[in-house]
Amino acid sequence: MIETPRLVLRPWREADRPAFAEINGHPEVGAWLGGVLDRAASDAVLDRAQTHIETHGYGLWAVERRADARLVGAIGLTIMGEDLPAPGALELAWRLHPHAQGQGLATEGAAAARDWAFGTLGASEVVAITAASNPRSQAVMRRLGLAHDPARDFDHPRLAADHPLRRHVFWSLARPGV
Repeated sequence: MIETPRLVLRPWREADRPAFAEINGHPEVGAWLGGVLDRAASDAVLDRAQTHIETHGYGLWAVERRADARLVGAIGLTIMGEDLPAPGALELAWRLHPHAQGQGLATEGAAAARDWAFGTLGASEVVAITAASNPRSQAVMRRLGLAHDPARDFDHPRLAADHPLRRHVFWSLARPGV
């Protein structure tokens, strides 16, 4: 578990499923993740995230707002897939309910995950990707200290050739002192 002034990043609970499905089913969230998810698909994402945490000791954690203990999204670290530009890299990722966006929570939680990756895991680098058309996520990446690496931008292989989110940008940050 990781705590920040306003958030708790923690493993998933069975009781998180309805709130996570609400987040994943929200059109504003789906607009940046390739579409909304129904309950079964949302549960599958949660199951994969929890399995990753149990296997590796980290993953895409549930994000709870400390003020009211409400689940507001997911933030954490995943291992980048083999079909992406940096297979095996430690990827920072986040998704928040729209009511929790625009308050600096993504930056706060992702900064904690970044620091945990460098401090606890001893990672030499963290990376992040997003649609080229997603300026808000790119702003979070910038605030986290990541730098855009245009040479590693790519067309996301899991999105159709004509999908509006297909073009992705690649950002990275080396551990300080490395």
